[in-house]
Amino acid sequence: MANQGDFFEQVYQVAKLIPSGRVTSYGAIAKYLGAARSARVVGWAMNNSSIQHDVPAHRVVNRNGVLTGKHHFQGTHLMQQLLESEGIKVVDHQIVDFNMHFWDPAEEL
Repeated sequence: MANQGDFFEQVYQVAKLIPSGRVTSYGAIAKYLGAARSARVVGWAMNNSSIQHDVPAHRVVNRNGVLTGKHHFQGTHLMQQLLESEGIKVVDHQIVDFNMHFWDPAEEL
């Protein structure tokens, strides 16, 4: 895999393409970038994206629609609030109707 900084930037570029009201997974981004076994590294990129104010990190969740990155947002419910402001219902830290809201970069780009 390329330099971690370069990979993080590639992750951010994909995340910026996620439409409002849609979500994707760490694994879907990793697979799209040709690093299918690097979902965890995508997660690290999202955790470090707070310095990138234009990266919608709240739209990236785990493969089951669970808000696993929620503790990296200010406040206890900011990730959920941002998703709900886009029309995505979240119950018990999990997206309701996850498949309906899922955006696969490989199918869209």
